[in-house]
Amino acid sequence: MQCKLGRPSFPRRALGTRFLPITKSVPKELLPILDRPMLQYVVEEAAEAGIEEVIIVTARGKESIAAYFQPRPELEARLADTGATDLLKMVKYVSGLADVSFVIQDEPLGLGHAVLTAKEKVGEEPFVVILPDDIVDHQPGVIAQMLEVANRHEAATVAVEQVPWEIVHNYGVVDVEPTVNSGTHLVRHLVEKPERSEAPSNLSIVGRYILPPQIFQCLEHTPPGAKGEIQLTDGIQLLLERQDVYAYEFHGTRYDGGTPLGLLRASLEFGLAREDMADSVRALLDSLQPNN
Repeated sequence: MQCKLGRPSFPRRALGTRFLPITKSVPKELLPILDRPMLQYVVEEAAEAGIEEVIIVTARGKESIAAYFQPRPELEARLADTGATDLLKMVKYVSGLADVSFVIQDEPLGLGHAVLTAKEKVGEEPFVVILPDDIVDHQPGVIAQMLEVANRHEAATVAVEQVPWEIVHNYGVVDVEPTVNSGTHLVRHLVEKPERSEAPSNLSIVGRYILPPQIFQCLEHTPPGAKGEIQLTDGIQLLLERQDVYAYEFHGTRYDGGTPLGLLRASLEFGLAREDMADSVRALLDSLQPNN
């Protein structure tokens, strides 16, 4: 499978209930890590890997996501008139990251259903799936790393990382053959959120996938599981009956942007890594006193 550099989709995974009440009016994907929303970080990761077209699978009522990536001529003109050249550059940068389009998932029927919703826009070529609340800090990004694996083996590839056994039930996990090479494994089986006693490994699936177009037919034949949802993990299990799938242990630090503490941790550590913020963040942390 020679993966072309185009057409990733960024499916929404949940209703943002962990961030209520703010997600009543602000999409979870636009919650910030410092001065950029989560979604921008993953679009930047895709663009860094050479991807030029982005399809965002979202829900009705999230028009602000579309607006974020569209040009704002009035704002740009005002910034130019006031001489705010640095801010103008930042605004133009966002709208120029990729060709961004949207499809609507009318009901939250699972990640597999979200991917299937993008079938017509994706077409008959390999594509990337990124979950925007999995933020990974590394250069090169996870997608660039995975493209090398997918193109080398001409096969679907999923990103994985080892998690503590006591939380393995929160993730989809993979059962793998002995290591192909450092960090790359041939997948034998995938299980969605197994109990610890039934988990084949502690290699959990992270929100990065490179998939062939055949996955759509597999998803169309994937029966709904718990809560009537179609799981992408189950669809990939059907794909395994037709072709190889590889698991790749990526390089980088993953932040769980789906939880308030994960988002806070990402903001603090990203701030400490930025030259323009590091001193201020350290001073802020030093000023915090534990409750007595």
